[in-house]
Amino acid sequence: MNETLQNIIDNKLVAVIRGAQPETIAPIAEALHNGGIRIMEITMDTPKVDMVIRNLHESFNGQMIVGAGTVLDPESARAAIMAGAQFIFSPTVNVETIKMTKRYGAVSIPGAMTPTEILTAYEHGADIIKVFPASVMGPSYIKDIHGPLPHIPLMPTGGVDLTNVKQYFSNGAVAAGLGSSLVNARQPADEAMLHKITEKSKQFVDEIKDV
Repeated sequence: MNETLQNIIDNKLVAVIRGAQPETIAPIAEALHNGGIRIMEITMDTPKVDMVIRNLHESFNGQMIVGAGTVLDPESARAAIMAGAQFIFSPTVNVETIKMTKRYGAVSIPGAMTPTEILTAYEHGADIIKVFPASVMGPSYIKDIHGPLPHIPLMPTGGVDLTNVKQYFSNGAVAAGLGSSLVNARQPADEAMLHKITEKSKQFVDEIKDV
């Protein structure tokens, strides 16, 4: 199994950083790492995103798995991978984006909702399917999908928080994406905010420690 894919499955929690200014992302990453989070996604609408991904990849030197999110096309996927992104998140199923991601050896995690979309993404080479937005259907949907499609790895994202994250895993999720429930990147990245991120990270890690 691809080492990055194994790391995602082993660590289970992916921090999604959206709406952050470039200069705040390194301190946020450090705060997440201090709390036990080992995987983070930087969305492609982040200013200077290629530079941000490259700097994180180099500064953590393998101690944090860094990927790109909200990747809408194969060209963006390639650019992110060239900058050091180890996985590619997409909100939709774009077959050419999946192919490009796999061509360059990165982990492909497209977003899908219906059984048809989920199966289509998997058949075209996706490693994990991001069930998005998970909040629409809730934790039971993961179990429902695994009835007919037990072999497809699912990762709920969107609305996953401390009240339901364990239930998602109990219902068969292999990983979970954590957005504003973990990091509200639009807030000032001051000492209090960074401390809160570290403490919240510890809570999430503790919540699923026996999964």
